[in-house]
Amino acid sequence: MAQTATTTRPAATEAPATGGGTKGPSLAKRAGSYTGLLLLTVLFVSPLLFMLSTSFKTNFEAAQPTWIPKDPTAEGYTFIFNATQTPVLRWFANSILAATGQVVLILVTASMAAYALARMEFRGRRLLTALVIATIFIPPIVLLIPNYVIVSELGWLDSLPAVIVPGAAGAFGVFFLRQFFVSLPRELEEAAVLDGANRFQIFVRVILPLSKPALATLALLSFLTNWNDFLWPLYVLFSPERLTLQPGLSTLQSAFTTDYATIMVGGVIASVPVLILFVVAQRFIIEGVSRTGLKG
Repeated sequence: MAQTATTTRPAATEAPATGGGTKGPSLAKRAGSYTGLLLLTVLFVSPLLFMLSTSFKTNFEAAQPTWIPKDPTAEGYTFIFNATQTPVLRWFANSILAATGQVVLILVTASMAAYALARMEFRGRRLLTALVIATIFIPPIVLLIPNYVIVSELGWLDSLPAVIVPGAAGAFGVFFLRQFFVSLPRELEEAAVLDGANRFQIFVRVILPLSKPALATLALLSFLTNWNDFLWPLYVLFSPERLTLQPGLSTLQSAFTTDYATIMVGGVIASVPVLILFVVAQRFIIEGVSRTGLKG
């Protein structure tokens, strides 16, 4: 009896469809993300738009919560630029000079101190770093009287150096740049040493060019701090023509009446440089903040 051999073919298994790759977020998720971003944008931009709108209202209409002025007028701008008792353009120039001067001092001193604490080996480096960081927790109001005495002894009262120099010795810039310098690879410095570069050349030609995002971020934060400072200039500046913008704008509000339209004009003027700086330095700010905390 002949034995018949039967051959069976294995069952074919169907491979699951992969769709050609990893799928992105669904349409609903993207719509929700865009909606959330739109709401946040409206939340943060609406006060600026309301301030801009109010600056073109009359003083009577400015006291009413309306978004669009019924009779737009530029009287507030005309008044604030032509008033002899409120030299806004002079205050604006003083604020620009004070903030820019302090930014330059902070970048120079903080970058050198941060490089020494991050890259140079010397006895007591860790202790010195801890002491510098500890000063960040001291409330600035505590230093008001000591700084006033120092400025007075130097003869800087009622002058721009009084609002430039004291704030340039803060520890935040040192800590911020140190964290960024630590994240840079040491191989770059070793290669520069092999090429014959000394410590200062490495700092200027290697470290600083690679630190543009951190330097730009620190420059913007320092500019904003000085630009928005109200209390310290109020103590050390006395002459109306030597005031900076923030204490100068406070004189627009009298003890009995408040000219809201004129105050909003001053707010618009004070906001313009900040918005321009943020738009220009936005890319560097994001990169600098994201890389600053890589290493401790």
